[in-house]
Amino acid sequence: MARLPWLSAASLTFPSVDTALRDPDGLLAVGGDLRPERLLKAYERGIFPWFQEEPILWWSPATRMVLHPEKLHVSRSMRKLLRQGQRRVSFDTAFAQVIAQCALLREDYPGTWITSAMQAAYCRLHELGHAHSVEVWEDDTLVGGLYGIAMGQLFFGESMFSLRSNASKTALICLTRQLQHWGYQLIDCQVPSAHLRSLGATEMSRSQFQLYLERYRHAAGRTQPWQVEIALVGL
Repeated sequence: MARLPWLSAASLTFPSVDTALRDPDGLLAVGGDLRPERLLKAYERGIFPWFQEEPILWWSPATRMVLHPEKLHVSRSMRKLLRQGQRRVSFDTAFAQVIAQCALLREDYPGTWITSAMQAAYCRLHELGHAHSVEVWEDDTLVGGLYGIAMGQLFFGESMFSLRSNASKTALICLTRQLQHWGYQLIDCQVPSAHLRSLGATEMSRSQFQLYLERYRHAAGRTQPWQVEIALVGL
């Protein structure tokens, strides 16, 4: 920690991402707060908060897991599941519920980084139109979903949850196809996983990711309220 810069409450400036530690990979700075202005400044630079308790830790990993919308892979079994039409997908109708579900403790994970302060901060970003959620329903029951930040033609995925088999995959598939329809260029998935690789996600270096940020973060994205326009049965 002694090697890391501490962010002051008075400044929104972050250190260069090139100064992030190698071990732990990507740890860049400590402190600051979660006000919307700081969070947006962070995402503009490819930085995100990730911590279990104070102080806030800010990260920019050497490699990122990303998904190019046009490279989405939907398996035959998932296509069959989606064609059954038993699940309904919506956008931005239950943001607080989605982030609360994502924050619930899992038996195989001793804690959650989505603290009450994080939930409040991202709910505020949702109110301001920057954060969005995807909800997957069976009848009137929320069974899966995800949330993240939209900026320009980029979407920064934060977390997802699933209470039924493949419900989070359903959310990501629907979101990805919708973002492709709207002209978005990249989905940031942050941390590599087999789950994401199975859907077509790949790893990208920090320098490549920064090029995408420079090119697309100020591009024209979706300005109207988010609504599902791509039918699941057509995927």
